[in-house]
Amino acid sequence: MNLTWPNFNRNQLILIISGGIVLLLLLFALLRDSGDTIPLSEATKLIENDQIEKAFSDDGYTYFATKENGVVKIASSQLPSELTAHLIIEPKGGNGWLWFFLFFALIGGTGFWAWKSKLGFEDEAPLEVPVAKATPEPEAPSSNVTPVKSTVRFSDIGGIGDVKEELEEIIDFLRNPKRYYSFGARMPRGVLLIGPPGVGKTMIAKAVAAEADVPFFYQSGASFVQIYVGMGAKRVSELFSAAKKNAPSIIFIDEIDAVGKKREGGRNDEREGTLNQLLTEMDGFEETSGIVVIAATNNIDVMDSALLRAGRFDRRIFVELPTASEREAILQKYLRHIPNELSINEIAKMTVGFNGASLAALVNEAALLCMRQNEIQVKQEHFLAVKDKVMFGKKKIAMLSDEQRRYQVRYQAGKVFAATWFDLPYEKITLTNDTITPPTAEPQLRHEIEAHIRVHLAGIASSHLRFGEHASNASHDLGVAKELVHAMVYEYGMGSSIQPTPEDETSLMNRLYQEISVLLERNEKILAKFEAVLDEYEHISKALAKATMNEIL
Repeated sequence: MNLTWPNFNRNQLILIISGGIVLLLLLFALLRDSGDTIPLSEATKLIENDQIEKAFSDDGYTYFATKENGVVKIASSQLPSELTAHLIIEPKGGNGWLWFFLFFALIGGTGFWAWKSKLGFEDEAPLEVPVAKATPEPEAPSSNVTPVKSTVRFSDIGGIGDVKEELEEIIDFLRNPKRYYSFGARMPRGVLLIGPPGVGKTMIAKAVAAEADVPFFYQSGASFVQIYVGMGAKRVSELFSAAKKNAPSIIFIDEIDAVGKKREGGRNDEREGTLNQLLTEMDGFEETSGIVVIAATNNIDVMDSALLRAGRFDRRIFVELPTASEREAILQKYLRHIPNELSINEIAKMTVGFNGASLAALVNEAALLCMRQNEIQVKQEHFLAVKDKVMFGKKKIAMLSDEQRRYQVRYQAGKVFAATWFDLPYEKITLTNDTITPPTAEPQLRHEIEAHIRVHLAGIASSHLRFGEHASNASHDLGVAKELVHAMVYEYGMGSSIQPTPEDETSLMNRLYQEISVLLERNEKILAKFEAVLDEYEHISKALAKATMNEIL
């Protein structure tokens, strides 16, 4: 027994098609979004005048059923949380799925009825199956680029004094661009925030947008990396197009290294196409467009040089881990609404190595512990109890105990002395970081390379003079010193002879270590002064180091 597909006459086909069209029109009328889009100013007026009868959210929009204007809508990303704090916003309800079910049930029933009326069972007739059409490729998801109204201010962020100074003129430019154009000056097209995770790079970008009172377009670098060829470039184009329409505005690209990695010959057409589009867009917008691109990364070393050149990201701002005074300012922000009986200065001193995010977590954990113990004020004992939980939780962050701090102060003091004594370029050296520029100028003279090696050995030598040992954090400096010694012997012919030998490396390393040890021992008074400054402020500038050294010598 074989099945044959039924043949419908013309009237039946017209009836089925007409019924389907009527049902589709009915569904469209029932399910279409009829709310008019309103700006933030109008939404604010409706809320403040108590015109909202009901509020609900759906598909990125917040809908207001008003007393006079019917249903209106606004993008949820534009609504500040404090504006809608007293409203009850419910998920959009409805019987859309019921209507879809009824639609398909009716269509299916109609088809089944037609099938039954025409179905025949014939023994000899072959089964005629319609040829299946090739399944079309899925369309890439479309993006809806909308600005965000930032409510974060610089006053909400503690411990970013240096960064704030760097960004003040960017804010002034966005507020008063004509002032700069009339003077013939131009603002940087791009500002790159560089720093470890958790130091507040995203909050800083939001604060710039809020202080300048301009739209804020947020995108992560990973959102540009698509599986659809050409889609990443399209997203970049849409982002810049939307920013131009809302100029003056700020584009913020978080973790830009995800899309801006170096092109090293490995073929990835989609990634390279996206990067090329980003490069083109940053070159393409006019200097008078009023757009500033701010990006953040914690790994600048992997970024493509074309993205970092002048004319794209003209300004680089390093956001370091907060010092003791900066941690104190951050803690004051987080503790302002929490009843406490604390010496914030003491809490700041015991949190060396904490970033802003970990300080927030520390305050929150201490407050939760206080509540669990039914106490009315957070005390230092609560912080001491939860410090290890924050330090060694799921995300282990490099922290310093009191003993490790003493070793680190001494270690960095040795490096400060050597870098200042040999006049190497650096801006400041902190307790947890130093940015001493390695020798790159060509040709490199022997005494210049040896000075850099002594600096990298100074921390180890300084620790041994005080404690008779050094810590494992010396591995990086020791590795750099070994690389420079190896290059001197095997690449530059600067060993005891032109022909390199392994013994040359050992003797050169030992000689330079002995020389810096003797120099540090003779200047213990200066070294102790540097220790005191680092212990109190957790950083020291080159200017202060030189002044201190000249005062004692």
